Amino acid sequence: MENQTELNTIWESLGISNDFMFSKIMQDAELCKELLQRILPDLEIDHIEYPEAQKSIRLDVDAKSVRLDVYVRDGKGSIYDIEMQVVDTKELPKRSRYYQSMIDLQLIDKGEYYKKLKPSYIIFICPFDLFDKGRHIYTFENICKEDNSVFLKDGAIKIFLNADSGQDDVSQELKAFLDYVAGKESADDFVQRLEEAVEQARKNREWRHEYMTLLMRDQENIEKGIEKGIEKGKIYGAISMCHDLGLSGDEILEKLQIKFHLSHEEAEQYVLDSGI
Repeated sequence: MENQTELNTIWESLGISNDFMFSKIMQDAELCKELLQRILPDLEIDHIEYPEAQKSIRLDVDAKSVRLDVYVRDGKGSIYDIEMQVVDTKELPKRSRYYQSMIDLQLIDKGEYYKKLKPSYIIFICPFDLFDKGRHIYTFENICKEDNSVFLKDGAIKIFLNADSGQDDVSQELKAFLDYVAGKESADDFVQRLEEAVEQARKNREWRHEYMTLLMRDQENIEKGIEKGIEKGKIYGAISMCHDLGLSGDEILEKLQIKFHLSHEEAEQYVLDSGI
């Protein structure tokens, strides 16, 4: 666990590319609106509203909870989810699909007509090129595979921004922002306002405390995960050894239950997951 000095150093070094810092800065409606307008210049966004900051979407007690960085709505009811993603986890396309489906289910009540669904935009801002094509921006809409002039017009739009591009394929305004995400300096007025907001955010004691609490909790979860992983490794190792010794399935289950204090169902699941 990091000591207080190390935690303070981490906090003071946070920039706009940190998802916690980004979500706090985007609580400023003018800054958020300006960013959306740079990403989507063809839209006329008159104002934005915040249904919830870092909205958590959960359909029922058994569903996976989704925590959104920036969740806003414009005057026409369109929804925008903006995510700062610095690590290439390779599953962003599937995650964007999941986010959009969860948002849709939140937007329409049971029994209502589907036509009430407003457009929704899932936007990922990344310092890496998810698709390795060198572009700054990749925009996806559902179109007909046989005739790409036919659009489904379901209002579901996904955008992936890449701050690590040298192409001249976006406006200078958007490029200035993406350069800022990539750690480059810029004289752009909007970027300067963002930098000032970041500097002010670092002085916010409440946000500092919230971030450090989350950081320590994440560290504890990592340590617990490592311990759990070690325990699982021991169980799978025991299963393999018992199998090599020629023990029957029932004998393996009995030994697992005794040695690792597992229920019969838990032991069965470990054996099943081991693939032996």
